Amino acid sequence: MKFLGKKSMALLCAGMLALGMAGCGGSGGEKKAASGGNGKPSGKIVLYTSQPNADAQKLIAAFNKKYPDVKVSVFRSGTEEVISKVMAEKEAGQVQADLLLVADNVTFESLKSRDLLGAYESPEMKHIPAQFVDKDHMYAGTKIITTGIMVNTSRTQEKVTSFADLLKPSLKDEVTMPSPLYSGAATYNLGVLTRTPGIGWDFYKDLKAGGVKVDKGNGSIQKAVVAGDKAAGIIVDYMVMRSKKSGAPVEFIYPAEGSPYITEPIGMLKTSANKAAAKAFIDFVLSKEGQELAAGIGYTPLRDDVKAPEGLKSIKDIKVIAADPLTLFKERENDKKQFSELFNQ
Repeated sequence: MKFLGKKSMALLCAGMLALGMAGCGGSGGEKKAASGGNGKPSGKIVLYTSQPNADAQKLIAAFNKKYPDVKVSVFRSGTEEVISKVMAEKEAGQVQADLLLVADNVTFESLKSRDLLGAYESPEMKHIPAQFVDKDHMYAGTKIITTGIMVNTSRTQEKVTSFADLLKPSLKDEVTMPSPLYSGAATYNLGVLTRTPGIGWDFYKDLKAGGVKVDKGNGSIQKAVVAGDKAAGIIVDYMVMRSKKSGAPVEFIYPAEGSPYITEPIGMLKTSANKAAAKAFIDFVLSKEGQELAAGIGYTPLRDDVKAPEGLKSIKDIKVIAADPLTLFKERENDKKQFSELFNQ
């Protein structure tokens, strides 16, 4: 799987060195795995994530209440850019990240196939449904994030109940969606939707014919629809509910065809020099306390002892659509290439 050209890799490597000099991670030898005076993990760990930065900071703040001697630094970007950075660092012989918290299990399968992940059977994994935990304990899902449709009810009165409704003539030039070349969730959705009977590549071709705007990530879709620049967008659930809660005239639609979903897994890098702290972070994210924090932020938790946030369905109430993870992994780059050619990106 080819992620970067030589020029891009050089830029990333330069950025990596600047990141280390700024104290965001440094070389593996600079990370200390020793325990603090209270016997708990201490030192530095670096988290690479596609989570919104504000959410990542809330997670770290809560973690630090329990583990105050661990300094967590963050690199945040879209999943595709995060993984490109990891691969560039691997080529340079120095992976900075200790932990990854990014979009989907297909991404983690690609890293697992490259022997980049370290196994850790967290005691909290027994509370996560088995289908969301890697059999080799390289990663585990942390939440359920569905993709559906965001509609600005002030801009359009068109009734939207399905993905197919986005192709209505009344919504020509009124729809926006994230790019699979940037967003890991969008990449996953592309793989699933193009393999779902009744949707397929024809859906994307028809979206293009209807003047769909392909933007960067889900955050861009949220801003465009909330502002009324577009009437509707394909987007992840929690962003819509946050906008609605803040007073925006928007609604979230679970599509009649079904909802593709990701679980935003977490996993430890094999090269982590502070595995004690990295494991403690994984434990916290999967714990009841960590899942309650996620629900409080607006994500649907995976643990059955934590309720879904108001306005979102639990996994048992959602009509989900999925595809074989191995197929998605093998065809990921081909899917992105075909999308790039279709939309001239």
